Amino acid sequence: MLQEIKVASEATYSAAGQVLDNLKSINFVFGTNGSGKTTISRVIADPDVRQACKLTWSGGAPRECLVYNSDFADRNFAAQMPGIFTLGEAQAETITAIEVATRQVQSLTQEIQGLRGTLGDETSGKLGELRQLRAAFEEKCWSIKTTHDPHFQDAFTGFRNSRTSFCDKILGEWAQNSASVVALDDLKRRALTVFAKGLERIAPLEALDSAELLGLEQTPVLAKKVVGKDDIDIAALIRRLGNSDWVRQGLTYINESGGQCPFCQQDIADDLAQKLNEYFDETYLADLQAIERTRDAYAAFSKVILDRLEGHVVSGNRYLDTPALQANIDRFKGKVELNLRQLERKRKEASAQITLDGLGDVLASLLGAIEAANVEVAAHNAMVDNLTNERATLISQIWKCLLEDAKLEFTTYTASKTALDRAVTGLNSGLTGKRQALAQAKAHLAELEKGVTSVQPTVTEINAILKSFGFTGFRLATAGEHQNLYEIVRGDGSEAAATLSEGERSFITFLYFYHLIRGSVTTSGMNAERIIVFDDPVSSLDSDVLFIVSALIKRVIDEACRGDGLIKQVFVLTHNIYFHKEVSFDPKRGKECRAHETFWIVRKLNDESVVVGYNHNPISTSYELLWQEVRSPERSKITLQNTLRRILENYFKILGNLDKDEIVELFDGRDQQICGSLFSWVNDGSHSFNDDLYISADDAVIARYLDVFRRIFEVTHHQAHYEMMMGPEALAASGLAGTVAVAPAVQ
Repeated sequence: MLQEIKVASEATYSAAGQVLDNLKSINFVFGTNGSGKTTISRVIADPDVRQACKLTWSGGAPRECLVYNSDFADRNFAAQMPGIFTLGEAQAETITAIEVATRQVQSLTQEIQGLRGTLGDETSGKLGELRQLRAAFEEKCWSIKTTHDPHFQDAFTGFRNSRTSFCDKILGEWAQNSASVVALDDLKRRALTVFAKGLERIAPLEALDSAELLGLEQTPVLAKKVVGKDDIDIAALIRRLGNSDWVRQGLTYINESGGQCPFCQQDIADDLAQKLNEYFDETYLADLQAIERTRDAYAAFSKVILDRLEGHVVSGNRYLDTPALQANIDRFKGKVELNLRQLERKRKEASAQITLDGLGDVLASLLGAIEAANVEVAAHNAMVDNLTNERATLISQIWKCLLEDAKLEFTTYTASKTALDRAVTGLNSGLTGKRQALAQAKAHLAELEKGVTSVQPTVTEINAILKSFGFTGFRLATAGEHQNLYEIVRGDGSEAAATLSEGERSFITFLYFYHLIRGSVTTSGMNAERIIVFDDPVSSLDSDVLFIVSALIKRVIDEACRGDGLIKQVFVLTHNIYFHKEVSFDPKRGKECRAHETFWIVRKLNDESVVVGYNHNPISTSYELLWQEVRSPERSKITLQNTLRRILENYFKILGNLDKDEIVELFDGRDQQICGSLFSWVNDGSHSFNDDLYISADDAVIARYLDVFRRIFEVTHHQAHYEMMMGPEALAASGLAGTVAVAPAVQ
């Protein structure tokens, strides 16, 4: 059965389209000409050629759709029409075999529907569960991507803009990634390098040569008291005073004073200068030079090291711990400055003993920092030299890390999906087997039907209906030697299709469709379940034919309501308000739709078709309101006569060709007078509700008017309409249920 119809980008329907949903066994669609009804019937008839439109079937299994509309009439009304095969007479065992085969086809079809229901689609069944499982897992994967995307964009390249593709990628990694597990922080650090733009080799930091500088710390002269010769007579005095450095500095002044003491202005003995020069001999001078060299070398070596260290600081090497290095440089610089002051003191006071502050520890820290950075630089350069492999390795390790972090979710998803996949595989396997069995059952049924089908019963039934309604100028016949074709002929056998009126053409085309519902244009297939669509079937029909068409359609509707036949769903589309009321009338319906029916109205707003559903029959007329007044126990006694006259006026004007005098003659006495008064509109025109005609409020008179009113429908053979409009409850209340004669059934 059709669950939903979407009509879009067709005729006056917009690209967004309109939807008829929650469809039932019986569906009524009302709309004026040009509103878009026929487009709906065309979509049902052939949805495949209308890509923007869609039919949604319960259980996902389409049914055969038979659609009566203008296209059907144009296609099938011709000089010759395909014959309609129906089951004819056959031996009892053959008919039984056909019934058994039909039940088998129906049983297999139901089993397939059950399996398809269990299998479901994107919104239901096992496939729906798979869809929901996948959607939830995709959301989890996307949250992983969102968390790590700022750090690993390059690893996610190609999968960053689609939940589906990212999920597929991570599932692929789950199935085959064998990379080692690396800490997340390490991966982030490596990603900064491996995924850096314009990646190049980095020059290693130049090492420090500190051996010479450290060697100067152990220079012997620094710990030596540098003094003159001991065997000079003034040596004892200088040694006792401990002022050899002062004497050494004063010697320069003696040489410049012209033989006088620079302090007391006394003449200096001739041999004093000689003795002093002898005291400061070559050994003393050599030690002084050693001190000078040590100081200069210390200053030079330390400056070279400091300059190199400062160069490392400003080099911008990413692997160098610059703050820690700078702190050690400051320590080194402070020690060097202190040691240089010590050396300067030694130079001025050679007899002083000094010890330099050792630089070993701080130089070891500096050298260690440089070596550690160079290890990283070497790894970086190796990575640059092998960048493609490094990136592949890092990307694989990143995915592995993400998989490990969400291992429980992946395990749970995999187990659930495996179980659902097994169920889906089993259902598909079952469907394949059932479909093969169904194909064989249908072939067997078709073979059985082929032997007992005939096109002649349809000819007989259609001609009987034509004759019963006075269509005697033409009939249906098999086409001569082509026994499987029909043609429309006159009484003398001449071709009549070209000369039929529009109403006659519509009627016989409808009868052809009506019999096609239970037959087939081939020798098999008349036992297939079907969806039936009537689109304006009473167009161009006379009023008397309108009601027989309504009666035939109501038979189809009744079969669909029962659900025990091959007709599973019916759609009735019309612009004729009287036909709509006839065919949709249901005395058991309350204020809202019954469970098996839907009502729709198609309107054109701003040149676009709009479909609106209702939970009740939206088509109400003054005609129906008049009948409600007659049915009501609280009806007005004063206006009842006018109400009855208005009903007769509306109904019999539709029928036309009514001889009211003949009807009146069928009554006697007082009843004849009452009948004549009810038909007074024929000559005088109808009266409005508020005219001044009235009858006595006597209950007996009212009952007599109601009785004559009923018998008018009886004698004109329209008692079925009377019963339909009165409803079973009103008939039972009046004691008339089952008392009205029944006209011959329409075949």
